[in-house]
Amino acid sequence: MSPRSALVLAGGLGTRLRPLTEQRPKQMLPIVDRPMIEHVVAKLAAEGVDDVVLSLGYRPDAFGLAYPSGRCGGAGMRYATEPEPLGTAGALLFAARRAAADNGMAVGGDPFSETFWALNGDVLTDAPLSELLALHRARDAEATILTIPMADASRYGLVESDDSGRVSQFVEKPATGGAVSGWINAGVYVLEPSVLARIPPGRPVSMERETFAAVAADGALYALRSDAYWIDAGTPASYLQANIDLISGRREITLDALSPRAVVSPAADVVGSVVMERAVVEAGACLRGSVVLPGGRIGAGAVVDDSVVGYDAVVGPGARLGGFTLLGDGETVAAGESLRGGCR
Repeated sequence: MSPRSALVLAGGLGTRLRPLTEQRPKQMLPIVDRPMIEHVVAKLAAEGVDDVVLSLGYRPDAFGLAYPSGRCGGAGMRYATEPEPLGTAGALLFAARRAAADNGMAVGGDPFSETFWALNGDVLTDAPLSELLALHRARDAEATILTIPMADASRYGLVESDDSGRVSQFVEKPATGGAVSGWINAGVYVLEPSVLARIPPGRPVSMERETFAAVAADGALYALRSDAYWIDAGTPASYLQANIDLISGRREITLDALSPRAVVSPAADVVGSVVMERAVVEAGACLRGSVVLPGGRIGAGAVVDDSVVGYDAVVGPGARLGGFTLLGDGETVAAGESLRGGCR
């Protein structure tokens, strides 16, 4: 039986995606047709999860306002807001304890007293979680992590494991001064309750540097290698890519690039781009590899390449955006103006 409970880390400040995250947490940014968190939770719900606890920190009220019924992506959703940043492991422990306290014995007790899922809230993947769980149970593991091949692992945790999947070394974000290829920690885990018992309370604790290192030292940490689709949507380039991948056939599902509630002139040229609800793209405008968030407006003859146009932002007639420009909510690029790279 698949675990029915999951902890999802969604407390980061989203600084790399500013100014898009100045008004909302990163996980509430839309990916094509719904907030990022809905894609994450729907993946869990498809595996039988019906109780998701979000570990929050930055702008936590945004989630409750978006999901007043307490349901998201096909699962029930609850919240645990950190009083201060506690690191990846500290946040999981805090959220698990808060969920247990909220549940109480009268309604089933501690939901994390059995095997459970844990995920980073900005990870989108088509990896079969059932295979991760099967390896976890076959090896009688304490913790099992999804790993993905990466040509440059400098931003991620490098995981070394043997043919059985047992992890021999877990190197978080190796600093070698150059690109290092290998299998990286994908931020998707199956955990036993004993992992939580390893986390000291009341201080910041890194899952990657402290907790997993201890589990690996005891020979109880395993890794599943998968070459399935995976992306960490926490940077401008990867957020843009996460949207485009869902309209281009790279994912197991393909979504419509143009919202039925958008207005796109038949005289506009829209290639490999996402146009969300309430957005307007005028005649002669050209969009290539870009995303227009709800309410954004692209003026006549404007050219937007490899960029994100924020909520209700305006790109004036004949203006040009390129080079992974992030245009913040409500911002305006004047007619004929040119921006390349960076943000406004």
